[in-house]
Parts: sequence; structure tokens; C-alpha cells
Amino acid sequence: MRRISGVAALGGVLLLAGCSGGGGTAGGGAADKGAVSSAAKPSAAVLSIEPKDGAQGVAPSGALKVSVASGKLTNVAVTDKSGKPVAGAITGDGLSWTPTVALAVGVAYHVSAEAADTKGAVTTASSGFTTLAPDHTVTVEDNIVTGEKFGVGMIVSVEFGGPVKNRADLQKAITVEASDDTEVKGHWFGDTRLDLRPEHFWKPGTTVKVHFRTKNVEVSPGVYGATDRDEQFTIGRSKVSEVDAAAHTMVVKKDGAPDQTVPITAGADDNPSWNGTMVVSEKNRMQHMDSRTVVGLKGPGYIADDPHALRLTSSGTFLHGNPKAADAIARGANISHGCVGLPDTPKGDDNSPAGKFYADSIIGDVVTVRHSVKTEPLEPFNGLSGWNLPWSKW
Repeated sequence: MRRISGVAALGGVLLLAGCSGGGGTAGGGAADKGAVSSAAKPSAAVLSIEPKDGAQGVAPSGALKVSVASGKLTNVAVTDKSGKPVAGAITGDGLSWTPTVALAVGVAYHVSAEAADTKGAVTTASSGFTTLAPDHTVTVEDNIVTGEKFGVGMIVSVEFGGPVKNRADLQKAITVEASDDTEVKGHWFGDTRLDLRPEHFWKPGTTVKVHFRTKNVEVSPGVYGATDRDEQFTIGRSKVSEVDAAAHTMVVKKDGAPDQTVPITAGADDNPSWNGTMVVSEKNRMQHMDSRTVVGLKGPGYIADDPHALRLTSSGTFLHGNPKAADAIARGANISHGCVGLPDTPKGDDNSPAGKFYADSIIGDVVTVRHSVKTEPLEPFNGLSGWNLPWSKW
């Protein structure tokens, strides 16, 4: 009804204009000229929307584009089926629009566009399409437990269930946000692992949020990420322990408390401990040790169950209770197969040096070893040992 009344009103205006010109041939000529001049002319602007209307299986990145010829874009709106808008931007020259974020997979989208030519005449266009539903996805796992407190050396380590070819886009899809605005960067170890950390140890009390938006990323040809999720953890008190393998001591530096020196035994000369900074990645009240699972150990093999074990490397280095540690320390000897041993009993005494250290430790605490006779460098991918890689190379 609104359209009909509008036409009627327009007709009335034209009729009055014809009457005001007077009767006869001259009046009729004036009326015809007025009708022509007031009719809307089509816009010279030509809109183009890619992908075409009705397209299926559209890639979530790189496929959506709105452009115009013989004019400039004035408005572009892209929404999913729920009406949620897709962020995007018109270029400075007004000739095209592209999204600033990847689209979601398996989702229907609607595009509305408007453009004007040099005389201001407007044209509009719309389109609808659906993004692909991937046949293959890759798992995205990490070492974070939402709601937990971790030590100041915590590194977020992300493991992918298959090789990643498109590292740059995938890394952009995994972001870390710190409450104190600490910068966090990622470093790839091979094509299935991405570790993220700040330049220096975290500050106690920092809240850290990890955002995963991998479902719209083609990690390898035809393979997409399997998860969009958010995780959050906090940084607890600072506890940094410094082991001197030559002096058989460990100085524990915990904020708010005096430094504490603890006697230790480190790796023997034929199986020395790693030098470098390591991070507690696992806690076990009793750890089953099997030398057959450790590459490069010298001497006879062994199988043992050691109490109060804190894992420091993925290659098998632990800080743990050692029933023979007290005697070794008294003799000034390093006797382990590369681990750092604290005095304890075979079944683990919670009041022993090892038991007390274990009870006070959390995942993410830092242990640095110095003055071991080992000459090989500790690789930054061996456990959460990325602190051994300079920030300039991270």
C-alpha cells in the first residue's frame, strides 16, 4: 500500500505541473519535459559479489569479496544466519570490501551491498552462500587446565594432531592475552608444536587467557582446525630454584621468603645433568623410572620407583626424592643418571627435603642447573625449556 500511494502522489505532482503550464500544445510540451527530468536514472555503478549467489562449499578465507565498477561502495553488510555481522572494511579508494576475519565453516551467510556512481545514483545488490564443512580436521591440544595456578616459568605448549603447513594463519588464530599486557610470542618446534611465552618470566598474580579460533583455518590442504575455545589460568607465587651441580646445592628463591639452600645430588659424570633452565611440567607422588625409555644413558640399565617426582624434561630428567642422596651428598658425589636428587626414603617421606619441596611445587616452577659437566646444550623443545632460546630467536 505504501508503494501505491507513493506512485499516486508522484502522479499528482506531475499533473499539477502540467496544469501550471497552461492549456494547449505549449503546456503539453512543458509537461512532457518535466516528466522526463524527474524520472530516476539507473546508476552507472556496477556491483559484483563473490562468491556468487547460492554458492556452496565456499572456503572460509580469501573467497569473499565485494567490488564495484564506475562508482564507489557506500555500505556492505555480511551476516550469518543468526544475524551476527562479519567485520570487514571498504578500501580507501571505495572500490572493494573484504572481511577482516575468516568466516566460520559450515555456515550460511548473506551479503548486502550498496554503491553510488559519480552523480550519486545508488544501486544495490545481495547474495547468499554457504561455507564448506570440512571433511578432515586436526586436533588442537595444549598443556593448560582452565582455572589452575601455574608457576612463573609456565609456557603454553600446543600440539597438533597432524602436520601444519599454514603456520602463519594458524598462529594468528591462537592468541594469548595477559592482564598486565605482557607481550607473548609463539615459536614453532617442527610442524606439530607451537610454544608461547613472554620475554621474561611471568609476574605473580597475572591472569592469562588463551584464545583458540582454529575451525576456520586451513592448516594443511583440505584440513582444518578442530576447535574454537577459550582457556584461562593465573600465575601463582614465584619459585625459582638454582642447582649447582658442582657444589651439590640448590638455592630456592621464593618471593616473600628468605633464600633456602637445599643439599642435592646431580647426574654422575657418565650421565651428567643438563645445564640450563627447565620448567616443572608434571608432578607424581611416585614415578616409575625405566632406563630403557631414555636415549643415550650409559652403564647398566635400571628400573625403579622414585618418590616426589617433578618432571623437568621430556627426555626423562626429574627432580625427585632419592634414598641414596644423603650418603652421596655427605661424600660430595653426584650419583644419578641425570636427575636432581633430594634426600628421601624409598616410599617417600613427606617431611623429607624432597617431600617438602614437592608439596610446595606447582606446574610452571623454574629449575636452573649450572656447573654440570655435560657439554651438550639443552634443546629448547626438550620439555618446557624454551627459556633457553633467546627472545631474538623466539
